[in-house]
Amino acid sequence: MKRILTVQDISCVGRCSLTVALPIISAAGVEAGILPTAVLSTHTMFKKFTFCDLTGEIEKISETFKELDLDFDAIYTGYLGSFEQLKLVSELFDRNRAENCQIVIDPVMADNGKLYPGFTPEFAKEMAKLCGKADLIVPNLTEASFMLDIPYNPDYDEDYIKELLKKLCTLGCRRAALTGISFDKSKLGVYSYDSETDEFFYYANDYLPVSYHGTGDIYASSLVGAMMCGHSVNSALKVAVDFTLECIKLTMADENRRTYGVNFEQALPYYIERLKKD
Repeated sequence: MKRILTVQDISCVGRCSLTVALPIISAAGVEAGILPTAVLSTHTMFKKFTFCDLTGEIEKISETFKELDLDFDAIYTGYLGSFEQLKLVSELFDRNRAENCQIVIDPVMADNGKLYPGFTPEFAKEMAKLCGKADLIVPNLTEASFMLDIPYNPDYDEDYIKELLKKLCTLGCRRAALTGISFDKSKLGVYSYDSETDEFFYYANDYLPVSYHGTGDIYASSLVGAMMCGHSVNSALKVAVDFTLECIKLTMADENRRTYGVNFEQALPYYIERLKKD
């Protein structure tokens, strides 16, 4: 059985970060090891929440993994909340990465042309350095723009996206995949570039005019799970698009849905079956 280490915060209630990564990766038939960077009572979309910073534990946990000779087939990072966490995760990559371990980074820090509260352009530059150690990065358009220190351009065409992907790979990563890309108002998907093969890949599915918290975490987690199940990167990108869409559809259909995320749990049977297809 493959083993993934995922590094991000965990909310006791609220569907995001480790709260979705653990069950989704497990549903893929992959062992999910965790390194929590913080514990929250609920995610930050709630009116009130507690927060316990675990930055001081990251190095100790990482060193213990190394001393126990634990290895990982992939290390997947999500939300990282400080410069110190970026530094420690960079060291974790160096300390715990096995020869065949894949590093996947979701540089969670911005959307819709703006950085999330608490983040700065300087943080984006340091995140770009961390992304240079990855095999695959999955930013959205806003995150890519901040990491490359270029203006956010929502009025893009395909040539612009291709050029942006090539620039992302100059950070040092092998592959870059831009999420939330659309050339048709009825479709939404992902556009990726492999710098070693000089190949592009685009896949889109139906666009639904709604927005739910945590869908990016669901996408990244299902992507890594599919990769560890033997799917190629391109195939895994497709699986993640389709699964995220299914989660949104089920949430929209639920008249009693809660406000803090999507009903991904109901979509796990779909994910398991989808993993069996190319």
